[in-house]
Amino acid sequence: MLEEAETPGVERAADAEPSAPRRERRRPRPSAPQEPATEQAVAPAATEPGEPLAPRQLLAVIESLLFVAGRPLDYAELRKLTGVDEARVRAAVGELAKTLEREGRGVRVQRMEAAAQMVSAPEHARFVAALLGLPTQVRLTTAALETLSVIAYRQPITRSQIEAIRGVNSDRALASLLQHGLAQEVGRAATVGRPALFGTTPEFLQQFGLTSLDALPHADLPQAQVAEALRERAAQSIRDAVNAGDAEQRDQRDPSGA
Repeated sequence: MLEEAETPGVERAADAEPSAPRRERRRPRPSAPQEPATEQAVAPAATEPGEPLAPRQLLAVIESLLFVAGRPLDYAELRKLTGVDEARVRAAVGELAKTLEREGRGVRVQRMEAAAQMVSAPEHARFVAALLGLPTQVRLTTAALETLSVIAYRQPITRSQIEAIRGVNSDRALASLLQHGLAQEVGRAATVGRPALFGTTPEFLQQFGLTSLDALPHADLPQAQVAEALRERAAQSIRDAVNAGDAEQRDQRDPSGA
């Protein structure tokens, strides 16, 4: 019998060790296409109610309020609307007025003792008057201008004090100023008879292109003349009080007026 020759280097299949099973690699599932990220504009955060306002925000808020109001706004009202104290409100109104005037804007802030209002710039008065069909000038007599000057610089002031300064009767001149809305009654004096006190109006400031009474020209009077005017004013007040007291005593002695 022929013996099968073994081929060197060749192992039998039966004697070969079984190989380890191959692990199939799982292919990753295709993911859904992602939309490219888009940049979203972030709006500036609005100030929440009750949140304190920064100085620049306060200026902008007051400017908006004065613009849409269309009338004088009291400082107390601005304080309630903005939620800040009145001192800050007054300071912001003053800063806004300076900014508008410095930049030559078409509007101004008109400041009164207890209120503020946004008005058109005085240098543009003729254009505004042409649009609204209003007269560009108000004609006043010399007597009315003198009376208005006394009221503007000495307000609040009574009728008798005006006449003491001018030296003549001022009834017609004062009535003309009241009719044109340049003067108004602002209260009562705390003297006998409680005479009416008169002062200027916001219309006066607007007609003369003034943002406040502080913008009035300052008269350079000698110190002696100023002291004399103050003495005369005090003396006139005493005379008015004495005359009113005498008249009241006469009425009490003779109620019938006979």
